[in-house]
Amino acid sequence: MTVTNRRRTQRPGILASAFALAFSLTVSQASAQSSDSTLPSIGGAGGGLISERQETDIGRQVMTSIRRSAPQITDALVQDYLNSIIYRLVPSAPLSSSDLTLAIIDSPDINAFAVPGNVVGVNGGLFLNAESEQQFASVLAHELAHLSQRHFARRLEQQETSAPLTIAGMIAGIILSAVTQSDVGIAAIAGTQALAVQNMLAYSRAHEQEADRVGMDILASSGMDPRGMPEMFEIMMRQNRLQGNRVPEYLSTHPLTQNRVSDTRNRAEQYPRRDVADAQEYHLVRSRLQVRYAKSADIAVETFKDYLNRSDTEKPDAIRYGLAVALLRNGNQSEAIIELERLLDGTPGRITYQVTLAEALIEQDKLNEARSLLSEALSRNPGNYPITDMLAHLETAAGNGERAAEYLHRLTRELPKKEHLWLRLAEAEGLARNIVGVHRARAEYDILMGDLEAAQRQLRQAQERLPAGAPLRQIVTERLSQVSERLNQRRS
Repeated sequence: MTVTNRRRTQRPGILASAFALAFSLTVSQASAQSSDSTLPSIGGAGGGLISERQETDIGRQVMTSIRRSAPQITDALVQDYLNSIIYRLVPSAPLSSSDLTLAIIDSPDINAFAVPGNVVGVNGGLFLNAESEQQFASVLAHELAHLSQRHFARRLEQQETSAPLTIAGMIAGIILSAVTQSDVGIAAIAGTQALAVQNMLAYSRAHEQEADRVGMDILASSGMDPRGMPEMFEIMMRQNRLQGNRVPEYLSTHPLTQNRVSDTRNRAEQYPRRDVADAQEYHLVRSRLQVRYAKSADIAVETFKDYLNRSDTEKPDAIRYGLAVALLRNGNQSEAIIELERLLDGTPGRITYQVTLAEALIEQDKLNEARSLLSEALSRNPGNYPITDMLAHLETAAGNGERAAEYLHRLTRELPKKEHLWLRLAEAEGLARNIVGVHRARAEYDILMGDLEAAQRQLRQAQERLPAGAPLRQIVTERLSQVSERLNQRRS
């Protein structure tokens, strides 16, 4: 089941192509080693590779560029699902650190990427095209394998003169060119590095095969079905045939041949066969995003109604949920509430239904009813991200800035890398007339956006408003010192 999208006008392949090109710029000498099927040493201290600290710096710069330039999905239900599924895989991935930064790019195209510094991103379109959770997880496992094998570092060691931060800046520049739909930056780099791009292909294929092998091990060790990987590859190959000259976004950076599909299928069959059921949450989130990328809310409503009326319909609850979301987006809150209450009767306590029902009630200005629903849900699920997030939205809508800020403080403590939460916290603190809180929240937002000068100004303004000796002034002063130190390092 897929609700087709034509509404998005972004050029296909922009983000994945950007990363692929940036990576390719570092490997003009690497393809000569691509025939070696053994796993090379990823080295350690003094092993000739860039350090993990340097990889962290690259990841930070790339994420700053994504935050500034790439449209992202901030929907708490979608983000929470992605977080849960990837951290199901992480314990089985041989990563040096399990601390990941996740990004969901707002694009209907298939894509996923991994960036040094443990940055993992997916497009919303991956949900549309992966028909099962096993298929979706296989792409994530593949990207985690790229990180665990430090493929970027192994490429970079072939060019001793390449500075990691220079490479990071290059990546950032390419992303900026891509998301602004300008070919100038990319064309200029590609023109001077044509040989590097050409020589990249075979080496990249060797890395892809390695990531396939490691990724399937990750899937199996996580209790998921490795057969999801060849299934997902076959979906991509089918799309490639249907789209003609337009190469699907993911395939522009992950070369896929029939031999590779056959190899993964044969490898997958070597694992014990097990019947792994998809989590219902995957299909609920998928329906939610199908509505997002539909041509219109009207069309989404009709599409989901048609699916419900079919005699062969699978996963009717996910379809009914999609209908509820479509009705909500179409302004039919009352009908959406009826569908959501019906779903809750069948599965009491499902958080996705409760949060979406509260959203519908808020839009009807039934704030007390929504508050009661969410507060009860939070008492049963302490700290839950989507519930707390919707409570913050509710209290902001009700004009209760202090209460909204309290919920957002909880979220920013747990999720400090989500810049949109800091921006919302600044809004809530303003509503509560807590000017120091506004400055502090804005400073954290500015830090994540890479504007350290603005962060410094915000912290100084917060500092000036606090009396000498106050504990909070000391906290602000320490944060100001950290930001100033980073600024000095940047300028030196």
